[in-house]
Amino acid sequence: MYTYYVSVGSNIGNRKKYITTAFQSLQKHEGIYSVLSSSLLETEPWGYTEQPVFINAVWQVISTLEPHTMLKVLQQLEQEAERERTIHWGPRTLDLDIIYALQSDGSCVVYDDPTLQLPHPYFWERLFVLQPLQELVPQFTYEGETIGNRIAYLAMHR
Repeated sequence: MYTYYVSVGSNIGNRKKYITTAFQSLQKHEGIYSVLSSSLLETEPWGYTEQPVFINAVWQVISTLEPHTMLKVLQQLEQEAERERTIHWGPRTLDLDIIYALQSDGSCVVYDDPTLQLPHPYFWERLFVLQPLQELVPQFTYEGETIGNRIAYLAMHR
């Protein structure tokens, strides 16, 4: 059993509908036992900033699916939302990224291959990920730092 934390974003079209539809589809997927969502948060773009604002959230997904299989499930949901990958970090109907994963024993899942990097290489640098993650897991720590301290640091250094 795995616990996945999935960053969710949309900034094109009916943003809430894309997110809601993907959430509902994930809840019905075989091998997924629980999906919890943080509140939806409207945020400014990160990276490529010349684009509309995003709606972001984080989902906690409890599943028996292996990490690469979970990635394929999320990519299928993006395809169903007609996501196009034209500009790196550019506008998108739906963006679903596994940012962090735990094995059933509580240990962090680590991958570094061409298709999957876990933990996500930028998750600890993005307020739009950390704020909703904190809502789901207020006691979250990474590399010895609490999520609250990290959010405060990033907010001061924008």
